[in-house]
Amino acid sequence: MNTRAMSWRGRAGARRAANGSMAEGAARAGLTARGVIYLLVGVLALRIAFGDGRRQADRGGALAELADKPFGAVLLWALGLGLVGMALWRLSEALFGSAGQDGRSARKRLAAAARCAFYAFVAWSVLAFAVNRDNGSGSSDRQSRDLTARAMEVPAGQWLVGLAGIVIVGVGGWIGVRAVLRKYHDKLKLGELSPRTRRLVDVTGVGGGVARGLVFAAAGAFAVRAAVDYEPGKAKGLDDTLRSFAGTPLGPWLLVCVSAGLVLFGVFSFALARWRRV
Repeated sequence: MNTRAMSWRGRAGARRAANGSMAEGAARAGLTARGVIYLLVGVLALRIAFGDGRRQADRGGALAELADKPFGAVLLWALGLGLVGMALWRLSEALFGSAGQDGRSARKRLAAAARCAFYAFVAWSVLAFAVNRDNGSGSSDRQSRDLTARAMEVPAGQWLVGLAGIVIVGVGGWIGVRAVLRKYHDKLKLGELSPRTRRLVDVTGVGGGVARGLVFAAAGAFAVRAAVDYEPGKAKGLDDTLRSFAGTPLGPWLLVCVSAGLVLFGVFSFALARWRRV
């Protein structure tokens, strides 16, 4: 009897270990794929800042850039599958909880479910682009305008768009503040980092997080403006939002700083893929 119980517990432990290894692999593949996208978007935005605006600085532009490289089709499929891994990892967090003291809380699980839905959509768009490069990714600016226009057609749609914009502005501020406070330390295996590596990770985490938060906040502000003026065309996707930074009194240098920050966030995602606790 005891032997059977011990055997059952051993098999259960082995299954948990296997599931944990699969979740960790999916998480690290997904973080790496996210890093590639942010790195490419940041590089494309830098090109725009320096006068080369032939390609959009958004996910579609990043995928097109990747497709032009040697073994582009293989790279696209690898990127899409990595993002599938990210979605599955977030799904496991929504179902079973995540690492940390409050990882099983309803708030964390709902956030994980929302991230799962987002990365599932991104993975689908990347894989659709890999299958047929005329479809799947699309322009983020056109998608943003179309979605805003459809939302404004429903009852109280103008208020919903405005509220969504305010929420996005708040999310951007939250991302930036958490980066400055280095809240990501809670998720890192700090004991495995040398002092020099930790400083480098902090440079990418703080600089990248602030830039990412600023882009979110700016996109949300444009959505609020579209709602107030009742003009869906004033909503902006990632490409138009980034280009708008070049139209400030600081000229293209603000866009250069934000673009460099997105590159840093891509590198930070690679660091998370290596040292994040899953």
